[in-house]
Amino acid sequence: MKTLSPASLRLDSIDIFRALTMLLMIFVNDFWTLTGVPEWMEHSKGPDDAMGLSDVVFPVFLFIVGLSIPFAIANRKAKRDSNGTILFHIAERTFALLLMGVFIVNYENIVGSGMWVNKYVWEILMVVAFFLIWNVYPDDLGKKSLYTGLKVLGYLLLVGLAAIYKGGDEANPSWMGTHWYGILGLIGWAYLICAVIYFLAGDNLALNVAGWLFLVLFNLAEFAGLLSFLNPVKDYVWIVGSGAMPAFTMAGVVASVIYRLYSKKNGITATYLLILTVLGIICLTYGFGTRPFWGISKIRATPAWIGICSGIAFLVFAFLFWLVDLKKIKNWADIIKPAGTATLTCYLVPYIWYAVLTLIHFSLPEFLRTGIIGLIKSFCFALLVIIVTGLINRIGIRLKI
Repeated sequence: MKTLSPASLRLDSIDIFRALTMLLMIFVNDFWTLTGVPEWMEHSKGPDDAMGLSDVVFPVFLFIVGLSIPFAIANRKAKRDSNGTILFHIAERTFALLLMGVFIVNYENIVGSGMWVNKYVWEILMVVAFFLIWNVYPDDLGKKSLYTGLKVLGYLLLVGLAAIYKGGDEANPSWMGTHWYGILGLIGWAYLICAVIYFLAGDNLALNVAGWLFLVLFNLAEFAGLLSFLNPVKDYVWIVGSGAMPAFTMAGVVASVIYRLYSKKNGITATYLLILTVLGIICLTYGFGTRPFWGISKIRATPAWIGICSGIAFLVFAFLFWLVDLKKIKNWADIIKPAGTATLTCYLVPYIWYAVLTLIHFSLPEFLRTGIIGLIKSFCFALLVIIVTGLINRIGIRLKI
């Protein structure tokens, strides 16, 4: 077994894991355009004791968010950023994710005929504003004022979109609300909680494991009815919710902390793979062990869903670490590389794609949107989005928060 150098500050397996997960996320998010999708691939309904492929993708992505946190904070410390600067960056990233999440989830609740701007034009302008604000602009002092102006323009555009927004129902339209913060918002809160935990704990494994177990047990206690005394103050602990989302993220933090600790001593060999495998088996055991009590459900965020998806994430990461970082077999992932390095850009591209197709009234023939052929179409669409992301990166358009 090969040994990975302790000097490695970034694991290629994390980027490839993220890219694969984004490929799957775009793929399953396109299912709404299809008919005849196999039940095991779709999201399961809230009351059901079931879990489809679509129910695994988001928790795995949260796990990858956690994998990245220790490396990102350590790199900032290596650049001699102060603690205040690091905390400000955490807050800044959280704000960006929450703001985008709120706008996206409100777009989904727009009253079609309630605004003087078409719903899909509003959607396109929303994404354009995101790109103006969070694009990675060249480090050119001569154009600094221009780039600052573009960011200000992006914020002004969001203000304008918020001002004309109408949601809810046509009879009684409402203004923008937080609702459930959307996918990006959930990532934002999970990132905030886990980044702060790691910031305070550093590479202390015991403290990070304690933070992870607290979130897992918080979720378990919620379902066991042990937190009913919190009902009067639920509004003050809503960031954690039932603990599910940050629990996935903290599992990833723990995996990276273990790597960092072992690599500092004498490199990583089969020991790290064994640890990841054991953690995966423990999580699966916990998931299937709690399933008889509350079932598996993403919608309800049950303990079984947390355990099983965390177990899957540990085991898949172990395999990719072995394949990519130890065996150095990674050229196969070159085509999806942009999804691992420009993830936010990749996530937002479909919003413009769907809006433009709707505005021009374009739709594929039904046979291309049905059954196996439809699934192939959606997979090709996901690949196309990643390729487009790579192309626009080359011309200097890439979001980073």
